Amino acid sequence: MASLRIPTPLRSYTNGQSEVVVQGETIGAVLQDLLAQYPGLKTHLINNEGELRSFVNLYLNDNNVRDLHGLQTAVQSSDRLMLIPSIAGGVG
Repeated sequence: MASLRIPTPLRSYTNGQSEVVVQGETIGAVLQDLLAQYPGLKTHLINNEGELRSFVNLYLNDNNVRDLHGLQTAVQSSDRLMLIPSIAGGVG
C-alpha cells in the first residue's frame, strides 16, 4: 500500500479526502486501484489510450513518473505519490 495525495480540485471525486491509500506494485496497478475506488477520477486522469493525460503529473516521491518508467515504474509501500494537475492561464 502507498499513500496518494489528491489535489484540491479533484477531492470532490474522493469524498473530500486529501490523501488515499492505494495498492499496486507499479504505477499502472496503483492507478487501476485508484480508479476502482474512485471511478469519477478516470476522465480527469486517463486519456483514451489508457495513459495519464498530458496535463496530469504524477510524482513518486520527488520524481515525475514520466521521467522514470511511466506506468511500469515500481511502487514500494513506503512511497508517497502525488497528483499534480497543470494549471494554465494568467494575464497575457
